[in-house]
Amino acid sequence: MNVPLKDGITDDAYQSIFKPVMTKVMERFQPCAVVLQCGADSLNGDRLGPFNLTLRGHGECVKFFRAQNIPLMMVGGGGYTPRNVARCWTYETTLAVDREVPDELPYNDYFEYFGPNYRLHIDPSSATNENSPESLKRIQLVTVHFFISKYCDTPNDVSCTCLLRGV
Repeated sequence: MNVPLKDGITDDAYQSIFKPVMTKVMERFQPCAVVLQCGADSLNGDRLGPFNLTLRGHGECVKFFRAQNIPLMMVGGGGYTPRNVARCWTYETTLAVDREVPDELPYNDYFEYFGPNYRLHIDPSSATNENSPESLKRIQLVTVHFFISKYCDTPNDVSCTCLLRGV
């Protein structure tokens, strides 16, 4: 599901649209499994991405789908600042396996690439969030109540049980 977001979106603003839209998607389609692409180009500091998400905000998406109690396959995706891609996938793997790791990075062969703070988590920037609460609410209403509810048919001839067993 793609929605038109503007530059600088923050963790809280992102979750204010992500959770309601994905809740409706889950209700409407009732999937028996989810494939979640964990692209890191929405993180603050990405060379190409204009968003201002932190690992914690990005990781809330993983937590949301884990809470659905259905099989979840996570795959990598975009991200054009390698040190933050590594941070993202490390953190989200810890969420997937329900494990915590310290914020301080252990010394390793690539340690110098993670400066200047040498931590797992990244801070948000001071970039302006161009997504007003009103615009996010409008996008949510159009996405949930118009597109998903009226125009997305739920396939009724596919059995999740058969798919999971490979039948």
